[in-house]
Amino acid sequence: MPVKKPFKLTFYQPELESDITIPYIAEGVAAGFPSPATDFLETTIDLNKELCKNPLSTFYIKVKGNSMIDAGINDKDVLVVDRSIEPKNNAIAICFIDGEFTVKRIKIEKDCAYLMPENSDFAPIKVTSENQLIIWGIVTYVIKSIG
Repeated sequence: MPVKKPFKLTFYQPELESDITIPYIAEGVAAGFPSPATDFLETTIDLNKELCKNPLSTFYIKVKGNSMIDAGINDKDVLVVDRSIEPKNNAIAICFIDGEFTVKRIKIEKDCAYLMPENSDFAPIKVTSENQLIIWGIVTYVIKSIG
């Protein structure tokens, strides 16, 4: 199977000084039996603050492509990425390999590493001494549209 080139990603910085808050129902919503509406107490939430545990090292990226669909990451999803988290085996990472960005799962083996897609239409990328690889950060959240 031929190796497909990594796709391009768009980077966004979180706006942590935003005054925008969104109504938030902390109790959650029942996915089984409905709960009476009076059980919910409405507060507000700032998603930048909620999703950025390490604000100085966090950024957002919009995905282009479908190499990670089996991990629940689809074209046009927005990823929350933390650069302060150490890369480790099985983590999903934003990788800069040979001058291009891609999002892949890290697979570390005894004598080499792979950048693994989560779509059988794509081949793993074997990382060798010939490659220039930088792990830019670890994906912590996926923001997606369902519509």
